Amino acid sequence: MKRLSSLFLLLLLACLPAALCAQEQAPAPADTLEHEVLLETSMGDIRVKLYNDTPRHRDNFLALVRQGFYDGILFHRVIPNFMIQAGDSASRHAPEGVRLGDTPEPYTVEAEIRFPERFHKCGALAAAREDDSVNPQRASSAWQFYLVYGRVYDEAGLDKAQAWLDEQTHGAVKLTPEQRAVYTTEGGVPYLDGQYTVFGEITEGLAVVDRIQWVGRDEHNRPFDDVRILRATVVR
Repeated sequence: MKRLSSLFLLLLLACLPAALCAQEQAPAPADTLEHEVLLETSMGDIRVKLYNDTPRHRDNFLALVRQGFYDGILFHRVIPNFMIQAGDSASRHAPEGVRLGDTPEPYTVEAEIRFPERFHKCGALAAAREDDSVNPQRASSAWQFYLVYGRVYDEAGLDKAQAWLDEQTHGAVKLTPEQRAVYTTEGGVPYLDGQYTVFGEITEGLAVVDRIQWVGRDEHNRPFDDVRILRATVVR
């Protein structure tokens, strides 16, 4: 009996390292994994992570990336100290000088505005949409997204932004002390808070966004020289 017990103990000890290794390498549960997408652009790479508390936008974006929808798409609208925007399907082959951004889309994505947790800090990934006048539910574009750069604000500037938000949202959106601290150090675009769905953020490549926002552009804010997403890939 003693020999059998010792053999069992040895076998148990031999299995423990493999079991521990398997436990360490186990993939994260689906509800905790934060997916990441790599945007390889003609001006450098941008990597973004997608939030799990905006699942409709996350899943829509992942599906489009996996279908290759964003491969070849232009950043068709860039505004310094504000944002860069992409996703118009017509931009793949649009002639120079043509205004982009108004191509009809097959569906919209129900709004998932998670304010104050998600806001327009520098590096935020958000969904474009039609104006409130024709889209009171603030549903998002099926395809178009923007990457926030913005600028750093002082307290007086944030007070002006808050006054604008009060007017646009009837006082429903109030900047928190934590948000104000971010806007006065890292920057962003507080004027958009609580009105558009923020569904991710940049983890690498913010300097690329900075370079893109300053390219020469026409009266429609389309770059004179095409800035293109060469390939979009789900990397996590």
